This record gives sequence, C-alpha cells and structure tokens, in this order.
Amino acid sequence: MTLKDTLIRRISLDGPLSLADYMSECLLNPQYGYYTTATPIGAKGDFITAPEISQMFGELLGLALVQAWLDQGSPDPFTLAELGPGRGTLMADLLRATAAVPGFHAAMTLVLIEASPRMREQQAVALKPYAPRWLPSVEDLPQQPLFLVANEFFDALPIRQFQRDGTGWRERRVGLDAEGTGLRLGLGAQADQPALAHRLPDTKDGDLVETCEAAAVLTEAIAQRIARHGGAALLVDYGDWRSLGDTLQALRAHAPTDPLQDPGAADLTAHVDFEILAEAATRAGCAHTRLCPQGIFLERLGITERARSLAAALDPDPLAQLTAAHRRLTHPQEMGNLFKVLGLYPPSSPPPAGLEP
Repeated sequence: MTLKDTLIRRISLDGPLSLADYMSECLLNPQYGYYTTATPIGAKGDFITAPEISQMFGELLGLALVQAWLDQGSPDPFTLAELGPGRGTLMADLLRATAAVPGFHAAMTLVLIEASPRMREQQAVALKPYAPRWLPSVEDLPQQPLFLVANEFFDALPIRQFQRDGTGWRERRVGLDAEGTGLRLGLGAQADQPALAHRLPDTKDGDLVETCEAAAVLTEAIAQRIARHGGAALLVDYGDWRSLGDTLQALRAHAPTDPLQDPGAADLTAHVDFEILAEAATRAGCAHTRLCPQGIFLERLGITERARSLAAALDPDPLAQLTAAHRRLTHPQEMGNLFKVLGLYPPSSPPPAGLEP
C-alpha cells in the first residue's frame, strides 16, 4: 500500500479532494507523508534553504531580532521561536551571533514549532546547548513577548485554488483519471466565494487565484501575542503581495516534478500571498512593514560588510564559496528578489531593523 493507493481509495469513496487536503496528506500523513519519511534539506535532500547556503543569513536575522528586543526595553522573560526550523541551522547561527548581547540568552525560552519527528531529532542535536522546547502549534506559544523567525515555512502550508467563472469561482480539485488508477486535476462546480469578492476587480474569466486559510490563522495567532505583549516576527519566503496564477510546485532531488506523480515522495510548496499575512496581522492589532525583497533586507543589515569580514581569513576555495553564497542570497536574479521579508511588530514600537520605511 502506498499513499497514492490510499488517496485513490479515498477519492473513489468520497469524491475529489481540495488541493489543501491533498497537500496535507502528501506532506503530513503519519505513515507516508513527506515530512514523516524524507530527509528534505541539504545536498542529499530535495532542496536547500538560505541558512544552509551561508551562516550570514541566520546571523543577520538574529541581530535584527536582538535590536527589536533592545528597542522594546529588553523584556525578560520572552519567547524566541522558529517555525519549521529545518535542521536547526538558522537558529544555531542566530544564537551564536547573539550570545554576546547582555541578558538576551538569559531571558529567552527557545521554542520550536516542528511537525516532523525526523527534523526534531536533528534540531535536538544542533541546539542541545540551548535546551529547546517543541510545541505542536503556534497557538500553544506562551502569552509573553515573542520574537519569532519563519524562513520557508508558509510556502509549505496547504493552499486551495480557484478559477474565476463569471462572477463566481470553480475550485480546482484532485480527482481520478478515466481509468481510475491515477490522479488528475479538475474543476468543481461554479459557486460564490465571498472571501474572494475583492479579487473580482483585478481578475478575469479563467484566472486562477490561491488562498491559504492556515497562513491567515497562524499569522493572526503570532500577531496577537506581539500586539499584546511585545516582540517582533520576521517572515521570509518566496512569493509576492497578491496571488495570481498557479504556483503549486513539487521538488524532488533538487529538480521539479509533477505534484501528482508520486504523492509523499516530493516536497510540495506554493508561493506565499503576503497580503493574506499582512491582513491577518492587522486584524490582530499588530503593525506590519512593507514587503521587502530579501536581497535589500540583507544588504541593509550589513551582509556585504559581514562577507568582507569573513573573507579576510579565507583561502581561495572557501572565498569563492563565500562569494557565491553572498550572490545567491542577495542578487536579484537569484534569491534576492524571489524571496520577500515581512516584519510584524507592536504599533508602539519601531519596525525591525532592515525593514524601516
């Protein structure tokens, strides 16, 4: 029995699945899900993230959060949290860079939100000196000042897709092919979608838009804590301000593949609609920054100066690797423009460093 067999049986009994249900099964199924069975990150995995490219990424995010902590009077105690911490690389770099800040580590409780048992094991090794705690969801975070980072977390949350049809919408769903032995995408019946009423002026018949209810719920929970107790959040991901078009993609062994080909064997992601996150923050009474390209954000935080400092002690081969990493993180044709940063902060406090107006 495979996950594909399980999904075919489910669809034959209950009808087509929303993309959100399909993604959830592919990524989180307790027996066959990607995050249950795979080792996703790194050269031997299916993709590589910014913290794995260079230590500079985590270091600079850490210094931005420390500055926000100082700007808000160095609250003690506070929660330092990461959503989807991968192998723990970003947080390890962040904590190393902030170790010399008086009182910061002593005041923090380190909390990780991670669904994958395999990844938790790796995080426990990488972050053992800091005694991390794992919580199942954002809603379980303590009600106290919260300083949070999320890098390539929201892109893996399950999305729904809707195709415009007149003044209504038809949901894109996963069903069975004509033989009943494979999966295919199809469209449901036309229906009103009140949540998409604001998209009628900027779309036409046939246009596809994506929604992510989970992203809104999670962001609102984060923003509520920051609005009430203080703190800041740095949300880094690929995407843009408003969804338009099909961005669902599958990655396996660092190469694109068909999202329906082998459920559970590939990483499924979609571009983040940052407008959804910003609106959720506003509903919670939290301020948010303008959306900023990752390259600009890192340059404002001093990545070029940090690269020069590291370069001074390097031999030619490591120097070439450092130069390539700097380019990959910041250049507009690499990750610099594709990835964006959204900051959340209390209305009474300044925005996080690097995200100033």
